Amino acid sequence: MKQVLYFSAPWCGPCKAFKPVMESLQSEMSIQFIDVDASPQTATTWNVRSVPTVLVIENGIEKGRLVGARPKEEVRALYNR
Repeated sequence: MKQVLYFSAPWCGPCKAFKPVMESLQSEMSIQFIDVDASPQTATTWNVRSVPTVLVIENGIEKGRLVGARPKEEVRALYNR
């Protein structure tokens, strides 16, 4: 099963702008919202160096990554790849 990991931070301007886009996709995909300040080990595990970052994970394996705020269609295309 695919899962989306959305890495962000409360101090990040682009994250604040992008969060509503990710929230609007919750009805289409399983999204886990991760605050990199609250969960630094998770960010390190997935090699997240910048926020916002979106990862698509399937069976524990990274299948795709987007860095930066992106249009909803790009996130959807990454997930459906």
